[in-house]
Amino acid sequence: MTRRKLAASSIAVLCALALSIGTAAASTGNASSQAGKIVWPKDQALPNFNQAKHLDVADIYDAPGDVKLMMSTLQGIVNRKEPRIYLLENQEEGRLTWLDDLAVPYRLHDDFWDVFGAYRKEIKGIIVYDPAVPDSINVATTLAGLRDAVVASPELAAVLTAKPYKLHILRDFRGMFRDRMDAYQWQYDNLWNQTTHRMLIGLSPDTAVRIPPGMPESFETIAEETEQVRDAGNRQTFAFDLSAFLGGEAVYLRFDDAFPQDGWGPAVHEVTVKADGQTIAQFIAGTPEEETYLYDRQNSQVSEGQGGHRFADNGRYFVYRFAPPSGTTQLTVEVDMWNQYKVSAGSKQPPSAEQKEPYGYLRDYAVANKAMVFWLESNVPEQKALFERILSDVAPGTPYLGWFSNDVDGEFSGVEIASSHGAYVLAADWFSNLTVFSGTKPTHAPSSKPKEPKLENKIYVTYTFSEGDNFQYNQHRLRVLWDDPTRGQVPINWTSSPLLYDAAPAILNYYRSTATNNDLLIAGPSGAGYFYPSVWPDDSFADFLRRTYPYLKKSGMMIPYVLNRIDGDNVPLEPAVAEAYRTHYKAPGLFLSWEGRHGVELANGNLPVSTMHGISTVQDGLSVLAEAKAGWDGKSPLFVSLGLLAWSMTPSDVAELDNQLGPEYESVLADRYFSLIRKAHNLPPIR
Repeated sequence: MTRRKLAASSIAVLCALALSIGTAAASTGNASSQAGKIVWPKDQALPNFNQAKHLDVADIYDAPGDVKLMMSTLQGIVNRKEPRIYLLENQEEGRLTWLDDLAVPYRLHDDFWDVFGAYRKEIKGIIVYDPAVPDSINVATTLAGLRDAVVASPELAAVLTAKPYKLHILRDFRGMFRDRMDAYQWQYDNLWNQTTHRMLIGLSPDTAVRIPPGMPESFETIAEETEQVRDAGNRQTFAFDLSAFLGGEAVYLRFDDAFPQDGWGPAVHEVTVKADGQTIAQFIAGTPEEETYLYDRQNSQVSEGQGGHRFADNGRYFVYRFAPPSGTTQLTVEVDMWNQYKVSAGSKQPPSAEQKEPYGYLRDYAVANKAMVFWLESNVPEQKALFERILSDVAPGTPYLGWFSNDVDGEFSGVEIASSHGAYVLAADWFSNLTVFSGTKPTHAPSSKPKEPKLENKIYVTYTFSEGDNFQYNQHRLRVLWDDPTRGQVPINWTSSPLLYDAAPAILNYYRSTATNNDLLIAGPSGAGYFYPSVWPDDSFADFLRRTYPYLKKSGMMIPYVLNRIDGDNVPLEPAVAEAYRTHYKAPGLFLSWEGRHGVELANGNLPVSTMHGISTVQDGLSVLAEAKAGWDGKSPLFVSLGLLAWSMTPSDVAELDNQLGPEYESVLADRYFSLIRKAHNLPPIR
C-alpha cells in the first residue's frame, strides 16, 4: 500500500484549531453515546465491537503523519465504547467505497479538527513521543491505550496543551530512550503486564513517504534487460560510461525492476566506480562500504556478507550516489549484476523515499484493545530474543496483527518465529478502521456443494489469487480485483481470511453476497491465519486446527492454501501435519506452497496435496500449461494449479489466458478440482 507525499507540516494547520470546535459540536449528535464495551468470548479469535449508529468521517489522506497518528489514537479511545469515528486513509479501492457499503449514516468532515474537537472530552491527555527515537511512537501508542490518551508530536503537544484544548501531558518520552531496544525493553518491563495478552501488534513506528511514480526528469535509461530472466543466466559485469552526466555535484545511478509484474528484479553484487581511470568507489552489496553510496534503498532487499547482493522487485528500486572529484572528465562504473535489470542515470538529485513519518491505520485497534505495540527485528539477536520472550508469555493460538521489518526476509523469519511459539500472523498494518468493521455483523451465506463431476481425460486447471492471509489486501487490493467487470467469466479461487468473520464481517459479507458461480473463497495461508505448520509446537497444533475449524465453516472457506517454510525454504508437510489438516479441518485437499512447479501428491495416501505453480503474467500461465501438455500422455486426467500474483494479474488477465486454451483443458473451481482428484485416485468424497 502506498500513500501520497505529504507537503504540509502539522504546524501549518494548527492555526485552524480554535475555529473548528463550535461547528463540530453541532454536527456530532452521537459524541456522548452510552458507554459500551468490547465483547471477546474465550473461544473467539478476535473481539467484537459495538455496532456503529452514526459515523463522523475525517479525511486525513493528505494530513501530516503526526496528525494521522493523533487521529487514529483518538479513534481507538472513542470507538472502544461505540464506533463513531471513521478515518479516510486510503483511496486504492475508492475513497468512500467501504464507507458507503457499511450503510451507516455518516457526516463527512473536510477538516479533521472538527472531529477532534467534538470528541476531545473523551480523552484524558497526551502522550508525547520522541522524534529522535521513532520507536517511542509505538511505546506511546501502547500507553495511550492504557491511559485513554492520544499520541502527539512535540509540535502538536504545544498546541493541544494550550487553549482551547488545555489537555494535560500524561507522559513525555523525549530524551527517555537511547534507541529501539531501550524503548521496547522499558515497555516490556513497565507496560506489558497491563496490556492484553490475547493479541500482539507489530507496527513500524514510521513509514516512507510515497514519491510520485516515474523517473526524475534528469534520468535516462542506459541499460535494460528485455527478457524475463530469473535464473541469473545473464550475470556479468556490465560497464557503463556516465561521463555525459557530469557537471553537477554528483551522479545518481538507479536500479529498477524491468518487469515489475513478476517479482524477479535486478540483483547487484559488486560496484566499481572510476573517475579518469582512478577507482573512487568499490563495494559489495550489504557491506558497510555500500552505505556510503546508497542514496535511497526504497525497500530493496539485501543478502549480507561477501556473497551478498541487493535486489529490487515488484516495483521497488534503489539509487546510488557518486561524487567524483572536481574537474573529472570521464566517469565509468562497472556493475556485477543479473536478472531483470533496468539501469538509469542522472545528474539532478532525485527525491528520496527514505523520508519517514508516523502513520495511523491499525493503531486505532491497538489502542481500543489495550494491546502492546512493538517492531522488533527477527534477524537481530538482541531484538529477536525480546520478541521470543513476548511470544513465550502468550497462549498458543494468539494472533499477531501487523507485519515485520526487512520485507520478505522479515516475513519468512518473523512468521517462522511466531509459528514456533504457537502464534499466527494477520498482516494488518495497513488495515483502516478496524474498530468500525469489527462492529459489523456477519450474515448467513448458505453453502452449496458442487454436483458430482464427471472425470475425463483432460488437463484440469484451477486458478487461485494469492495474498488472502493479508487483512489489508482483503480491504484494498482484493476489492479492486473483485470489481473487475470480467470477474465471473472464468472459475477463480480467491484466497481470503476466515477471521474476517470476527474482524470485518461487512467485508466478508460483501464478497460472499456478490460472488458468482465462478467465484470461490478459500482459506489463505495456512488456514485461520498465516503460519508455518511444520514449526508449530506439536502439542498444540492439532488442537489449534480443531478450535479454528469453525471459522472455515462459518466463512465458507473450506479449502486451505498452506505455506510451510523452514529457514525461508518451502518444505513438504510431515505425515502428522497432513493428517491434522485432514482430520480437524476436514479438508478434501490442500493447496501447498508457491513454487515454480506443479503436481499432486497423496499425503498419507488419503489427502490430495496440490502444489501451486506461481505465475505473474498471462504469458507465464500459457508457458506453464503448454509445458504440462507436452508431458501429458492424454490417457488419464492431469491436474494443474496456477497461483496468480495478486499484485500483477487481474480477472481480465485470467480470462485472456483461459480463452487461449484448447478443448483439452478445462478450468474448474477448487472444490470441483479436488473432487476430481479424489475420484481419479478412488478416494471417497468428503461429507
